[in-house]
Amino acid sequence: MKTFTTIAELRAALAEHRRAGKSVGFVPTMGYLHVGHMELMRRAREENDIVVASIFVNPLQFGANEDLSKYPRDLARDQAMLDEGKVDYLFAPGVADMYPRPMETVVDVPTLGSELEGSVRPGHFAGVATVVTKLFNIVQPDRAYFGEKDFQQLQIIRRMVADLAQPVTVIGVPTVREADGLACSSRNVYLTAEERRAAAIVPKALDEAQRLVASGVSDVAALENAVTEFLSSESLARPEVVAVRDPETLETIETIGDRPVLLLLFVRFGTTKLLDNRVIAPKSASFAKVA
Repeated sequence: MKTFTTIAELRAALAEHRRAGKSVGFVPTMGYLHVGHMELMRRAREENDIVVASIFVNPLQFGANEDLSKYPRDLARDQAMLDEGKVDYLFAPGVADMYPRPMETVVDVPTLGSELEGSVRPGHFAGVATVVTKLFNIVQPDRAYFGEKDFQQLQIIRRMVADLAQPVTVIGVPTVREADGLACSSRNVYLTAEERRAAAIVPKALDEAQRLVASGVSDVAALENAVTEFLSSESLARPEVVAVRDPETLETIETIGDRPVLLLLFVRFGTTKLLDNRVIAPKSASFAKVA
């Protein structure tokens, strides 16, 4: 695997492959990789001739009260994992490489981006959309891979690509989980041992929601209250968001009918906020994967 830090170096390397008609798969990350990231790499390797990963801790998506400097970083460890995963090229620029001068141009998806996590992190998803657009322009991939754990982010990127007619296919990859069901996340390293044990309540809450819907619960408020109560049975868990939404638009709904619904959970353990979700199909629904 070759590592590049400048846009010009990466573009020169990829130009040769494009001339040969080879397909390019791309996995953008902020580093501190885990097995969930490596599943994205595996899919990209399986479906493309050339695989590019990026590691860039993007300052545009951090708010004023969020400590960018504390985001975990270990480039050497990440490089070893990517090499083992048979990634061809790593793009690991510094801030000066990506933003040689302050950005005046912003890409925003304001309706989707102001919901849920966006309501408590204003500007976050504009920072995500802007950096992903820039990375797409640099790499020019045929396919790009994102985890379904960050479901809101995935839907925002899908909408951005559709609205701007960006020539890339966005592929969502199912969440990879640890042995007790907890979604793999770079944030998990912040949990104490006690918090980590308690965090198993999060995937259990998704199972409980699935059970309740299967048993006939159709009132959204009742389902949200029941899941909140279930999470609160764990003394270390502080549920911040328990929301049932339309899977495509993220709009609020009042009743669960015959179409799948999205349950999103934001649950805090100490100073760490964990995100998880599940698309739940009622028994009467013929389940169709969200595109």
